[in-house]
Amino acid sequence: MTSLDDARALLAEFPVADGHNDLPWALREQVRYDLGARDVAADQSAHLHTDIPRLRAGGVGAQYWSVYVRTDSPDPVAATLEQIDCVRQLIDRHPQDLRPALTAADMEAARREGRIASLMGAEGGHSIANSLGTLRGLYGLGVRYLTLTHNDNVDWADSATDEPRAGGLTAFGRQVVREMNRLGMLVDLSHVAATTMRDALDASSAPVIFSHSSARAVCDHPRNIPDDVLERLAAGGGMAMVTFVPKFVLQAAVDWTAAADENLRAHGFHHLDTTAEAMKVHRAFEERHPRPVATVATVADHLDHMREVAGVDHLGIGGDYDGTAFTPDGLDDVSGYPNLIAELLDRGWSKADLTKLTWKNAVRVLDAAEDVARGLQATRPPSNATIESLDSLDG
Repeated sequence: MTSLDDARALLAEFPVADGHNDLPWALREQVRYDLGARDVAADQSAHLHTDIPRLRAGGVGAQYWSVYVRTDSPDPVAATLEQIDCVRQLIDRHPQDLRPALTAADMEAARREGRIASLMGAEGGHSIANSLGTLRGLYGLGVRYLTLTHNDNVDWADSATDEPRAGGLTAFGRQVVREMNRLGMLVDLSHVAATTMRDALDASSAPVIFSHSSARAVCDHPRNIPDDVLERLAAGGGMAMVTFVPKFVLQAAVDWTAAADENLRAHGFHHLDTTAEAMKVHRAFEERHPRPVATVATVADHLDHMREVAGVDHLGIGGDYDGTAFTPDGLDDVSGYPNLIAELLDRGWSKADLTKLTWKNAVRVLDAAEDVARGLQATRPPSNATIESLDSLDG
């Protein structure tokens, strides 16, 4: 058998639990949630990175569907509710393949049934509109992680890609983390500034995650994780889910992307715009300036480093499919995960270690968050603190 055969056999038993997929946003942008127009039961490779046949081919057994909305959305809470509704509609349309999942036990039940556990993560604290009641509402609707920021700061936390304002987390930001711990909602530190990462690690009594981030020592992008944070993450029992986005894993792509983003803005587009018009401008830029190409080996280099620093018990995978215009060669869409597992097998990773990377760590971390929440709920009532009351005291 080849390494690829071995990888597929491993994934048949311990499939990928992926931390981040932006299919709901792509469906919003492309067809305004007309799920019949993008029927993911069929091949959608002309439009999307994700559909059920390719999820099956990729050995995906659990997916955190991102219910991301843009930071400049006029009503981010309503838009997040629409994203949640999209995920629910997807699950309802495809019950043979997708299973709703709220807990680690649900993930394992889906694996036994041969269905894809479907969880949700909200990407950006703007989705709670500075309200702990809204945070609890999202949890009640099934959201199991909150990324504290997206690309822009929120009032209570600094983003990795914005000018520092809070210096990390404010007092209200720390309260958000504590309330997430009480709920059993995972604290996701992808997208946040390193100061915010460290403040959240200080504030959290449960393991935290990075749903889609790679190693800053390998590729110096502010979206990636510094080694000291990786060490602290491991000490607290959390996990870092490596992402595939070329501009976060390949240094040459970081530099190229900065120039390409500036080109988009010069033509009047948001730098995250993936509409046909924006992509036409992007492709013209790429013709003039060939894009550096990341590969499966590029991603594996990050995992090798992250394993060395944090240990294999604290690693996972968060591809960010349908949230990026470009992907590495060999990881072109959600069918590509076996190529990464085969590469790691060739590098000497044991099958036991790979089952942790693909499945076991993700289940363990969610289970640990649930366990912390049970203890906190027995001793602590819901917080009704406001940002005005806490951050006025914080100076």
